[in-house]
Amino acid sequence: QVQLVESGGGLVQAGGSLRLSCVASGRTFSTYPMGWFRQAPGKEREVVAAISGSGKTTYYPDSVKGRFTISRDNAKITVYLQMNSLKPEDTAVYYCAARRAYYRDTSYYTRGSLYNYWGQGTQVTVSS
Repeated sequence: QVQLVESGGGLVQAGGSLRLSCVASGRTFSTYPMGWFRQAPGKEREVVAAISGSGKTTYYPDSVKGRFTISRDNAKITVYLQMNSLKPEDTAVYYCAARRAYYRDTSYYTRGSLYNYWGQGTQVTVSS
């Protein structure tokens, strides 16, 4: 069983930055593709970043491309989401997710249904 704990959310003004962290338990974390998702009130959950188990490939939707960066530190069993130039429309609860893998998966995954483990979420609020 893998547990994920997010931190780093908060209130920030438009144009500001935040860095979210997701610490995982479990010794096999280094093989797991990871993703960051968000869900705003009344909206569907959407992916904002994904990274392969190898860490070599990443994905961003157009809405955050150039502003958000996902990275992982397997030694610290942590995945990060650096968010710059934040906009009010980035306001949401942000979730970290992990997909179980028994080898160093070189793919990333953008569909939430493909992830096995989820964190509890951290609120990000961007004021105008």
